Amino acid sequence: MTAPGMFHPATERWFGDNFAAPTPVQAAGWPHIRAGRHALLVAPTGSGKTLAAFLAGIDRIGARGPAEKPGVRILYISPLKALVYDIERNLRAPLTGIVRVAERLELSFHAASVAVRTGDTPARERQRQVRQPAEILVTTPESLY
Repeated sequence: MTAPGMFHPATERWFGDNFAAPTPVQAAGWPHIRAGRHALLVAPTGSGKTLAAFLAGIDRIGARGPAEKPGVRILYISPLKALVYDIERNLRAPLTGIVRVAERLELSFHAASVAVRTGDTPARERQRQVRQPAEILVTTPESLY
C-alpha cells in the first residue's frame, strides 16, 4: 500500500494488490516526484527506482485525463537499446493494471499512450509519432538526439 492519498485510488489499489509495501527508494522518492521537484533516485538494481518514477507519472497522466494539447509528458531515456524494450514491457503492466482497477471501481482513469523510439524504429512509425505523439516516450540518447 502506498501512502494513503498520495495517488489516485485506482493506482493505490493496483499497487497494494501487487506489492506488500513501497521499497525505501519509492517511499523516499514519491513525495519529491509528486511535488514536481527534481529527484535523483539512487539505489541498487531491483529496488524499484523505475517503478517509483513511472508510477508517479502514470498516476499524474491518468488522474488528469487526456491532455488538451497532444505531446510527450514522460520521457524515459535508456542508456541501452536492449533495455528500452524491457522498460516498455514493464511499463505496460502498471498501465493496464491500473486502468482495469479503475474500471472495476467505476473510477475515471486515462490510459496513457506509450511509444518506443530507437534507431530501429521504421520511418513510417517515426512519422506517426511526430503526428500523434504518445504521452510516454521511451528512447535512447542517440534517438533522442
